[in-house]
Amino acid sequence: MHNLKMLKWLALSLLAVVLDQVSKWAVDSSMQLYQSIHLVPYFNLTYVRNTGAAFSFLSEAGGWQRWFFAGLAIFISIVIAVWLARLKQHETLLAVALSLVLGGAIGNLIDRLAYGYVIDFLDVYYQNWHWPAFNIADSAITLGVVLMLLESFGVVGSKQPE
Repeated sequence: MHNLKMLKWLALSLLAVVLDQVSKWAVDSSMQLYQSIHLVPYFNLTYVRNTGAAFSFLSEAGGWQRWFFAGLAIFISIVIAVWLARLKQHETLLAVALSLVLGGAIGNLIDRLAYGYVIDFLDVYYQNWHWPAFNIADSAITLGVVLMLLESFGVVGSKQPE
């Protein structure tokens, strides 16, 4: 029974990885680097490559960051997988949150290992101000962290059975 529960959460992680990798492949195969396509007000598809971390942190560090962030993603993925395996039956929201973070971490890890950079393409902006471009993996990580925070503050989520 426990293995079946774990497979359900790993399937959610796999879904995040597949959606992320398919979307990155579509952008990489159909757009030129730095090309931008206006979709709706305040949102473009803009193809960029990020050699750093979130918000291009350390993107100009000279190459060592590729392996640092890859190692960090592997470590975090292992920790999350162990955490997922140890969750109680009633901790559904936390399992969803961890599964999304795991899928996002693996999605970006694949890029780092394969290319040395992460493909980003979702561009949210207002007038001349642009949020740093991101991707589906980043979105999964962000959603997972938000769900974890909401659950930890008791805003949403199931209570422990009495």
